[in-house]
Amino acid sequence: MRITIEGASEEFERKLLDLLAEHRDELAVSVDTAWDVDRAMVFLNTLNEDARLFVRLVVESDGHLEAAVLREAFSRGLRGPTVALTYALKRGVKHGWWPDGTEAPVTVVYGGGPQDGWRQASAYEMSGEDLPVFRAALAHYDATTSRPPWDEEAPSAFAVHPSWAADADAPRALYDDPPTAPNFPDGGAR
Repeated sequence: MRITIEGASEEFERKLLDLLAEHRDELAVSVDTAWDVDRAMVFLNTLNEDARLFVRLVVESDGHLEAAVLREAFSRGLRGPTVALTYALKRGVKHGWWPDGTEAPVTVVYGGGPQDGWRQASAYEMSGEDLPVFRAALAHYDATTSRPPWDEEAPSAFAVHPSWAADADAPRALYDDPPTAPNFPDGGAR
């Protein structure tokens, strides 16, 4: 028998867990920890841009990418993206987006032997089962993430909108000649 329960109240969950504990000798309980496209999409959406690029590079390299290649892509080092991946995995467990025990989609491969002290990462990998899932999630992410239709340059946040009156209370520091402080009531800068 297979049972899937979503969106249950805490009271229901507690009662169900008590019932399962009462009959634990008769039951084999397993939790689905496999990555699917929905989980992968949530994972990608919780990542910062560098960590998402990190995952994309591993996926685009068919699940195995040398750390040296990644170090060239991330001038500030790999610590930032790899820490973001770890935190995203923990955050998903905390929020119930995937169960505890879900494995990280990208894993590190270390060089050297276990007797070596500190070992530097030699590569990063994604399992063959997760690779098509994350390919699909990245394709969906790219298709649904809106990009501004700017050709060359984004519009300036400091531009004066045409509907503003000439005496509107808008900062004029960038537009006055010579530049002055913003128009504060007492005329001074803060």
